[in-house]
Amino acid sequence: MAKKIIPKKTPMREQPAKERTRNYDEVPYGYSEQEAIQEATRCLQCKRPTCIQGCPVEIDIPGFIDFIAKGDFRSAIMRLKEKNVLPAVCGRVCPQEDQCEKVCVLTKKFEPVAIGRLERFAADWEAQHGEAPAPKMPRPTGKKVAIIGAGPGGLTVAGDLLKEGHAVTIFEALHKPGGVLVYGIPEFRLPKAIVYREVDYLVACGAMLVLDFVVGKTATIDQLLGEYDAVYIGTGAGLPWFMNIPGEQLNGVYSANEYLTRSNLMKAYLFPEYDTPIVRGKRVAVIGGGNVAMDCARTGLRLGADEVHGD
Repeated sequence: MAKKIIPKKTPMREQPAKERTRNYDEVPYGYSEQEAIQEATRCLQCKRPTCIQGCPVEIDIPGFIDFIAKGDFRSAIMRLKEKNVLPAVCGRVCPQEDQCEKVCVLTKKFEPVAIGRLERFAADWEAQHGEAPAPKMPRPTGKKVAIIGAGPGGLTVAGDLLKEGHAVTIFEALHKPGGVLVYGIPEFRLPKAIVYREVDYLVACGAMLVLDFVVGKTATIDQLLGEYDAVYIGTGAGLPWFMNIPGEQLNGVYSANEYLTRSNLMKAYLFPEYDTPIVRGKRVAVIGGGNVAMDCARTGLRLGADEVHGD
């Protein structure tokens, strides 16, 4: 008998729109165990899973979803971590709709399996029920790698190198790890505690983390190469692009980088507990229409704007 398929994804509960625009709490609540099992049973367990081909890190997607469908959530997160050291992050901000979900076989007739939501569920379940044991690492190769930047690129490379048996040290210029995950993406979309938990997992696996270390100032690349066998540079895109138009240097005009960093990493949203200087306009204009622009628009509302207009 052919499997009866639920046509649409299992909905994810979230804060009502009128409430969430005035707080920095995470918007979606995530799946309950029952909701996760219901969604996982939509997976066809394809013999040739195209979803894996659509995943940049080649997670065994049918494998971890099958564990969820069976209620074996511990095995689900362990299967995820075989390939991905940032499941709680990727389950929230990875563009699954353009990657693994886009090529899900179900899209031929129905909505795809909610792969990202299930990944988030497995990671959040682990956070609530205790960490799965760190995987057994291979015998050390004796090779040492320096990673510059504790953003998503550097953290991912660190996890992959640890699995190969290499010693890893991550150097971060700021006082907190996470890169754009903490200074760029707002709290209501990706809570910082989740990022720090993922970093703690990497440290538990053997990575060394050095903060407040500015490569090029504290030490040069040549100096690092004198101590390490290789250096990975993952400094990200920390500088803004300006349009070179009149007025863009006036007070109250911010680049997205500065605006989000002041709000996120410098905690301007916690005024007056943190008195970080930031303009709180009542009518806010955002130039741009991508993910960063939307983060700025939603941040403007949460900082007290009556109107936010995008272009």
